Amino acid sequence: MEKMSTPNDFFPTTRMRRMRSQNFSRRLMRENRLTTDDLICPLFVVEGQSVQQAVASMPGVRRLSIDRLLREAESLVKLGIPAVALFPVVDPGQKSLNAEEAYNPDGLAQRCTRALKSEFPELGVITDVALDPFTTHGQDGLIDADGYVVNDATVDVLRKQALSHAEAGADIVAPSDMMDGRIGAIRNVLESQGHPNTRILAYSAKYASSFYGPFRDAVGSAGNLGGGNKYSYQMDPANSDEAIREIALDLQEGADMIMVKPGMPYLDIIRRAKDRFGVPTFAYQVSGEYAMLKAAAQNGWLDERQVVLESLLAFKRAGCDAILTYFAKPAAQWLQQT
Repeated sequence: MEKMSTPNDFFPTTRMRRMRSQNFSRRLMRENRLTTDDLICPLFVVEGQSVQQAVASMPGVRRLSIDRLLREAESLVKLGIPAVALFPVVDPGQKSLNAEEAYNPDGLAQRCTRALKSEFPELGVITDVALDPFTTHGQDGLIDADGYVVNDATVDVLRKQALSHAEAGADIVAPSDMMDGRIGAIRNVLESQGHPNTRILAYSAKYASSFYGPFRDAVGSAGNLGGGNKYSYQMDPANSDEAIREIALDLQEGADMIMVKPGMPYLDIIRRAKDRFGVPTFAYQVSGEYAMLKAAAQNGWLDERQVVLESLLAFKRAGCDAILTYFAKPAAQWLQQT
């Protein structure tokens, strides 16, 4: 039935600006709020001691050795940030065609996870489940003789990788590879091997985006990938209905949370996913988004604090329960000041 208009729907009885006229009433009618509880901080970890390496394409972001990363984690805990996401930067000599280092129980991600959970048990640790940091070709999975990323053999390695992370103490494993069937395989091995409470954050709608360039520099996979691409397994940016199918399948297979990646260019996908499924819905404000905002701020073209907080609030408005963002730490500091 069509909604009937009432006298209150018309000017001047209704003046929309009345509620905007003072700060207290703007606060009273605010529909969405951003807090530190919404933030996940990604961290790049490298081998060595007392190492911190700047990422040229991501000003302010550093690769950290485990000892330095622990000190960074301490500051994040003090700010109230609930979780971090780990991304290992593997030495070239440890990369291979079959990515065996991905499930090495003494691998960099596994050692980092154990160190974090030992020192900060209350901090949520999310680990990336994908093979691109460990393959000589930079793809997220194993390849055949023609260079095509094969699905089922890759899933077998991902299953081993996820289990090794759970055994190291990861709270959440986050498959970001976009292979078919990997969520079910990972859920089954976690259940059968005594890790029923290890959560799965599925990168269900991960697009073959051009916004990932700085990240690939940060983890050292850009050079390995060369002129290759990931179109055969990551999603076409033109598609929306396909994302809903991907999310539905991952939830059926046992995902606890879903991720949309990238973030800002895909707010419509976040909104559709939240409306359709009502499950914990995360977004990744990716490296390219970070680099654009950071560069504009450094050039004096934008107010960094204002545009960052506005962009993060946009994720909340679209339906996000949490945002993985390289701005997590400064955003938490700014929120404490408000």
